[in-house]
Amino acid sequence: MSSSRSQTPTKRLLNELQTYQSDPNDALVELGPVSDNELTHWTAVMKGVPGTAYEGGRWKLDIRIPSNYPNAPPEVKFVTRICHPNVNFKTGEICLDLLKTSWSPAYTITTTLTSIQQLLTSAEPDSPLNVDIAQLFRLGDFVGAEALIRYYTESERWEGRQSV
Repeated sequence: MSSSRSQTPTKRLLNELQTYQSDPNDALVELGPVSDNELTHWTAVMKGVPGTAYEGGRWKLDIRIPSNYPNAPPEVKFVTRICHPNVNFKTGEICLDLLKTSWSPAYTITTTLTSIQQLLTSAEPDSPLNVDIAQLFRLGDFVGAEALIRYYTESERWEGRQSV
């Protein structure tokens, strides 16, 4: 019985990977397991949202998939630094309900990453992990916030060409 439970996440993850490969997501440049031997550790490269201060950006994300996936959410964090009120600039931790209390097995790794990309366009400065950029938003200094975001989007752009 425990054997079938441990295979369920594996089958699901293989299906998700195959779905992504046959129909790539606009939010991502790359997505997949770090190695063929470990299906529970993935990496992704996310694109910036066109028409925003994040446009042209590329960020590497680390994805750890728990053994009870899809009943529990993956742990996703930015490896490449990103300037966003809801992302810890040093650790890459993401404050997003979907990754915590709002998780549902209906979500996939791809839809989760799409939600993270959408977070870039809808900052929540009242529950910040990056208080500096959040303060600019709260003060209404959108020009200053956008300038800071653009600076880090350009200077911290992920340029790696590693296989995933």
